[in-house]
Amino acid sequence: MTISYTHDDAVERFLPEASLLIGDERLLVGSAGSMAKINPTTGSELGTFLLAGAEEVDAAVAAAKGAFPAWRDTSPSERRRILNRIADLLEANAEQLTVVHALESGVPLSRAYGVAMPVDQFRYYAGWSDKIGGELAPIYPSAGFDYIKYEPYGVIGALLTWNGPLATAALKVAPALAAGNTVVMKPAELAPFAAIRFAEICLEAGLPPGVLNLVTGGPETGEAIVRHPDVAKITFTGGLLTARKILAAAAETITPVVMELGGKSANIVFADADPVSSAATAAMFLLGTGQGCMLPTRLLLQDSIYDRFIEELVTSVEELRIGDPLDQATEVGPVITAGARDRILGVVDRAKTENAGQLLTGGASLDSNGYYVTPTIFGDVDHTSSLAQDEVFGPVLSVIRFSEEDEAITKANSTSFGLAGYIHTRDVARAHRVADRLEAGFISVNGMNPMPATTPFGGIKNSGFGREGGRAGIEEFLHLKNVYVALD
Repeated sequence: MTISYTHDDAVERFLPEASLLIGDERLLVGSAGSMAKINPTTGSELGTFLLAGAEEVDAAVAAAKGAFPAWRDTSPSERRRILNRIADLLEANAEQLTVVHALESGVPLSRAYGVAMPVDQFRYYAGWSDKIGGELAPIYPSAGFDYIKYEPYGVIGALLTWNGPLATAALKVAPALAAGNTVVMKPAELAPFAAIRFAEICLEAGLPPGVLNLVTGGPETGEAIVRHPDVAKITFTGGLLTARKILAAAAETITPVVMELGGKSANIVFADADPVSSAATAAMFLLGTGQGCMLPTRLLLQDSIYDRFIEELVTSVEELRIGDPLDQATEVGPVITAGARDRILGVVDRAKTENAGQLLTGGASLDSNGYYVTPTIFGDVDHTSSLAQDEVFGPVLSVIRFSEEDEAITKANSTSFGLAGYIHTRDVARAHRVADRLEAGFISVNGMNPMPATTPFGGIKNSGFGREGGRAGIEEFLHLKNVYVALD
């Protein structure tokens, strides 16, 4: 099936107006100016967005702080109603949101998550709005009454990633609002437009002014949010270098943070694995053109199946269609920027120079104005090499041999990351045994976890701390208050 509109048509029909949403105002000018967003498919300007300066950040935080008491005291049933209404409108605007995401991020429509995950998150956390209770604590040695309350923090600073702006917005905003917090949200400068439309939809659903505020901008805008004394907690999804800067800034005001960072996730395929499910998961290193923190970018294959598995994987990858993400037939789109393309190709060149592995396919750019890197597979990779240790964030797979279970676990745990891990085996005891020993916060056995809203997601080591999703996701936006009443 071919697309029903060109990029120009899609921009005209779907791209939202660049604006800042602060309280009950839509600002069309940012004090720090504006910036062009480049379309990764064409290399031309997609549109311009506003750069919020300290003035707008102050106004957004003030609006959130002012709206907090009323939102905190809003009845749980009313918060539930509004969050469900947001889910309804996300579904109603699914085409626009999906196309805008494809335009600005290059994610093919055929591989896009769409709005299913954000809708699921809002419906799930809408249900939590009236289930935040408390508990009693036993008291001794004297008589007393002691209860524990779960209370919202106040103003939450939500810093989104560019490779999944809708998903990360929902993972942060839905539980924060359900818990009674207010939010100042900043999308990544590489993907501002889907987040703008997301914020508009939240307001259209009846969210009171100031409860969710949106400021677009670059690193300076994010730093102003992190350093603001009235921001009670920060939630961030992104890279390790930015995370270190956020942690340093947050330390000055002792602001708590949630960090969902990168990964170098191992996919361990044992000789007894189901060939269909293991092959499907192996190819998932190409989701989002390899630009995903939880993707299985290290494939660990047991010796006895290595040659056959690699031969079939390379063949299937080479048959994938690379092209325009707005074409429903496209399976692999561009990477996000020209800089990302050049960096990824540099990783490939270094790996070849350092003999880190054997290049089996890919590792080239296309003759195109867009930022394309062909799907790349290295075989017989040295698990200690930078190719196997460092996050590439592109369509590059490192394939590593192993003989025994202990060897596979050792190699899988050898990186500084600990976000996800994948296991393929028909041996149930082995599956549980290996899952227990993998150093990661998110494990999938014989497939990829579909990530329903009920499950927590997050990592350890350099992959961050804190959790998004599930009960743990709303607990990140609640703090405990202990109340003791003497009875004698």
